[in-house]
Amino acid sequence: MSGRLRKPLSLAGLDLADLGEAQLTDFAEHYLLNGMHGVSFSGYEDGQTPEDDLVSPQVHRRLSILAPYVSWVRSFSSLKGHDQIARLAKARGLKTMVGAWISDDLEQNELEIASLIDLAKSGLVDIAAVGNEVMYREELEEGQLLSYIERFKAAVPETPVGYVDAYYQFEDRPAIVAACDLILANCYPFWEGCSIDYALLYMKDMYRRAQDAAQGKRVVIAETGWPTQGKSLYGAVPSKANALRYFVNTQHWSQAENIEIFYFSSFDESWKVGDEGDVGAHWGLWDSAERSKLAASAS
Repeated sequence: MSGRLRKPLSLAGLDLADLGEAQLTDFAEHYLLNGMHGVSFSGYEDGQTPEDDLVSPQVHRRLSILAPYVSWVRSFSSLKGHDQIARLAKARGLKTMVGAWISDDLEQNELEIASLIDLAKSGLVDIAAVGNEVMYREELEEGQLLSYIERFKAAVPETPVGYVDAYYQFEDRPAIVAACDLILANCYPFWEGCSIDYALLYMKDMYRRAQDAAQGKRVVIAETGWPTQGKSLYGAVPSKANALRYFVNTQHWSQAENIEIFYFSSFDESWKVGDEGDVGAHWGLWDSAERSKLAASAS
């Protein structure tokens, strides 16, 4: 991507709240073309759920859309076709953060860990993410999660491994911090009801708290984003204008201060309404028909 990077925009003295949607779209297009650090891969098309396998054609097609704009791709599982994400991303020269989805299904956990280890041994994993918000969901005891992390480290010691959870979880779980090579923190001002006017400041504080808990280890924002539609949560209002504004602020901060961020998410996924309500289906930078929400030239 480095051959087409534009100069960073200056936002000094500019209040994005004063800009209309068309102007915000121009700024968002600039940062998209400048290149994002990373994005979460959304593979499920309309009518699919996590019970369905991802098939190669849809993974290939969606990675082809994303590849010009990102350096890293994050996947959440190593089973049911998700293992293809790492292989096809690597073929495009992308780096990968590959997850093992850990839950209270202990039999499934064994399959996830085994597949993640196989992918890492094949050179397809730049960062391994063992578990995603399993402490937040209270599906396992901390010691169980630690055993999965240690098993991965013993099998593939050369691959850095972390665990993904809300930033504040790491403040209360020093044993998990100690076991991880890096801290993978989810930072969502939206889910804490923060107004878009203060969202960037709030996310910076979330990141600082994760850094304070990290004991000097590398901190990566594993997820952040803003939905374009859906029900408001206290002062957090989903809209295209707010999502554009959040994207611009996030990318500007990321590039100016060299913050590693995986944006959530790449494509809208309709199945998520079951877990999050109507807002769950509208986190993508592209919609479920794979049309860009940021700029027509990025479609």
